[in-house]
Amino acid sequence: MADTERPTTTMLRIGAWRVNPASGEISREGETARLEVRTMRLLLCLAERAGEVVSIDDLLDQVWTGVIVSPDSVYQAVASLRRLLGDDAKQPTYIETVPRLGYRMVAAVGPGTEAFPSQTNCSLISHTEPSASAVARPIVGRSRTRSLWVTGAALCLALVAAFLFYNKTTKGNRIASATAAAQPAKSVAVLPFLDLTEGMKQEEFADGMTEELIDKLSKIKDLRVPPPTSSFYFKGKRVPLPDIAKSLGVAYVLDGSVRKSGAWVRVAARLIRADTGYVVWSETYDRKFDDILMVQDDIASQVAKALKANIDGGPEQMK
Repeated sequence: MADTERPTTTMLRIGAWRVNPASGEISREGETARLEVRTMRLLLCLAERAGEVVSIDDLLDQVWTGVIVSPDSVYQAVASLRRLLGDDAKQPTYIETVPRLGYRMVAAVGPGTEAFPSQTNCSLISHTEPSASAVARPIVGRSRTRSLWVTGAALCLALVAAFLFYNKTTKGNRIASATAAAQPAKSVAVLPFLDLTEGMKQEEFADGMTEELIDKLSKIKDLRVPPPTSSFYFKGKRVPLPDIAKSLGVAYVLDGSVRKSGAWVRVAARLIRADTGYVVWSETYDRKFDDILMVQDDIASQVAKALKANIDGGPEQMK
């Protein structure tokens, strides 16, 4: 894109950082860092909707448009962005994780030399390189309104054309690359456990069971386990298991269900080999429903031990 097609000024401020989408750089107090293309898109997308929860779906659609990646890519990109911003996930001052929903920019966002235009949208930011981010000049006077509208329309057309060309030339290679990626043998994704209790009144317990299992399994040496953000992306969605495993980059999927009757709860878990769809391990756990946290911890520990025994014995035992 020619320089004449770029906005003359694109600076904005996010918290203590001064952001320059045109150069792909952020700076504060003499410190400067250069962001990758998609990392800058992610930052701009969250900044434009500061204070709002941006879902994983939205981020995948807007930042990774036309590219097949797993939700884990969002998690990794946010983690990388947090490191660059000097943010703490546990006590965020920039990007807050909203469990099972997405992410929210909590830092103050304002103009560096000017602000986001009123009609800017996340998709426009995500479809362009940082050097052509959708941050337009403010209207200075009534006499310039018409010329700015004409310039803006021309810029939008140029951006769309650039994106279509970029997407066409890169989509095939990136899809092929993602498809060819081999899944590591020691990798398990824990899908959200189903609440099969009458009236479905134990959803919180089922979600807690899922997160506890992810925590326990992630502590097993050499076992790759996608984070809760990635697993809960598939909650309530009808996606074939092989597609889920491929998206999350795992060889096995652990799912299960929760049922409660009176003072007792039954948790069923099963391990499925993604490439064949066969159940390679399953177990049912009955516990007295008196201390929810203890029940979750106990069952998660038992499942983790069972899976670890198979994994330590080698991939052949998991077939």
